Amino acid sequence: MDRIPILKLGNALLVTIQVDMHDRLATALQEDLTEKIVSARARGVLIDISALEIVDSFIGRMLDHIAAISRMLDAETVVVGMRPAVAITLVELGLSLSGVKTALNVERGMELIKRRLDETEVADGDDDE
Repeated sequence: MDRIPILKLGNALLVTIQVDMHDRLATALQEDLTEKIVSARARGVLIDISALEIVDSFIGRMLDHIAAISRMLDAETVVVGMRPAVAITLVELGLSLSGVKTALNVERGMELIKRRLDETEVADGDDDE
């Protein structure tokens, strides 16, 4: 079965979806990403969906689940590169992805993750006093 590569960039993981997602691939991504967050001790997950032209309700729910699982494992999820048609489809399906942060591109997404990591480090530093 095909797998979507997951790359480690510092404290974050980068997932670039370059193929049409189907249910089995989305489920495998969720499982692989969950394992990688733990093994890499990742604090951020950036998912680039710029190559996705369409999504269905299952893929939308999987993005939401990935974000929820990541939060439970103390990692921020940012979805980048969402096409207008994908955003419209998700809203029409009633999937607002409330737990998912979005950014226009990878650069802005990484800035969001870095800002979150910086805020967390400052908060953790305050506890040590």
